[in-house]
Amino acid sequence: MTPDSATILMDRVRRALGRSASLPEPPVPPEIDEPIARLVYSNIGLSELFQKRATEMKMLVELVRVEELLPKLAGFLREQKSSKVMLSATQMINDLNVVSYLNQNGFDAHSWREMTADQAYDFDAGVTEVDYAVAETGTLVIRHRPEHGRLISLVPFVHVAIVEPKKLLADLIDLFEVLAREGSGSGVTMISGPSKTADIEMNTVTGVHGPNIVKAFLLA
Repeated sequence: MTPDSATILMDRVRRALGRSASLPEPPVPPEIDEPIARLVYSNIGLSELFQKRATEMKMLVELVRVEELLPKLAGFLREQKSSKVMLSATQMINDLNVVSYLNQNGFDAHSWREMTADQAYDFDAGVTEVDYAVAETGTLVIRHRPEHGRLISLVPFVHVAIVEPKKLLADLIDLFEVLAREGSGSGVTMISGPSKTADIEMNTVTGVHGPNIVKAFLLA
């Protein structure tokens, strides 16, 4: 659309709305009462709701204790035949020594700090923690930053996420309030199950342009 045709179009829209010129300021959106906007009204039971919603989106969810996490993670990666694993260099993963544990148990594991973006395409699986998990939609939310490249959760066939209970949020309203307050880094990825696409006949295919398998270990 050329500048002239855009101007003509906007003039037609204004006339249809009974206006002769642009509004001096954008209109303020109406406030929506929380009972209408929110579907989740309590922070009680968020873990169970997240499991239910994520499972409906074909995500694999497993509740584990912290002391079980590393053996369970290694076992799952073996089941998926994922021998080469890249991991976020975030605080929790460093504190749990996940990279060292996997290397000691037969995997070729590398921290994101040790890698280049091009190398990410050689890995079978990516392991991350998450910044938030939205119970209402079963969605994992990751803010991208130097210690956590976006390719870790977008490129490999398998993505494993570690979710702490304190990262659970009730709904998207809470999520966007938190992002507005704390910032979104260089970008945000929101993950609701494996990647999917569909053609015009609604034939769904999984894993075409991202992970085919998404597993969330939800810490008890």
